[in-house]
Amino acid sequence: MFLSLVTRVVNDLEQVSLSGRNHGFDFGCFLENVGSLSLAKTESSGSLSSCNVLLAVEPEQAELLDRCCFGKLVLSAEKVKKWIQLSFEEAFYLLYILKCIKLSLRGRCLENEVDTWMYMRSKRPNFPAFFKTYSHLRSKNWVLRSGLQYGVDFVAYRHHPSLVHSEYSVLVQSGDSDRLRVWSDVHCAVRLSGSVAKTLLTLHVSGNSNREDLNLPTCLENYRVEEQTISRWSPELSREDETTSPTPKVTNVSNLKTP
Repeated sequence: MFLSLVTRVVNDLEQVSLSGRNHGFDFGCFLENVGSLSLAKTESSGSLSSCNVLLAVEPEQAELLDRCCFGKLVLSAEKVKKWIQLSFEEAFYLLYILKCIKLSLRGRCLENEVDTWMYMRSKRPNFPAFFKTYSHLRSKNWVLRSGLQYGVDFVAYRHHPSLVHSEYSVLVQSGDSDRLRVWSDVHCAVRLSGSVAKTLLTLHVSGNSNREDLNLPTCLENYRVEEQTISRWSPELSREDETTSPTPKVTNVSNLKTP
């Protein structure tokens, strides 16, 4: 009864949102709250692997997760249960921020967020910076998916990926990163993003956390995120500029607009 009511409400609000008549309503935030409430009521549980999480849910929750833009459906013959594959960032967001799922490792339920955090860090040392980037953009209602096929870390969508193409290709840079240190790397990243109709967005994640602090997810509070878009300078669009070299143009966007 609860899920059928939620589904009807979500369907109505989706039509309002897509028609452009949302009157300031935060549809993404609403979906996250509804989805987290539904998942929390059924105590959905996921299994950790070395690079992702498999979450077992009922068909109704699988539909809500898709509308909230979390994970990808894994095809199976089961009808009672659906399997959703989540990235580490998505899984930890559902666990730590929305507090709506539980995770287990080799059949043992992880009691708190710290155990999950430590495990994900052990598999991916750069996970804190990547999760900070994910949660930062997600809090601005951007939908993030893996950007592996485009040679970047994430791609960012303004709406659901089934409705629009992604607008930004996202690269994460932290204090110990050597990415985009030379102009040839910048040119390659900009040209690749431009060839697939995306703008390159770099997020510089910095903080003062020591090694001991990194063992706790609370270290995220000490991180600072700086956004920059990098686009290729076009002579045709800037004829008044006497410069003839097509060098990339870097723009600070510390307040990336919420879609």
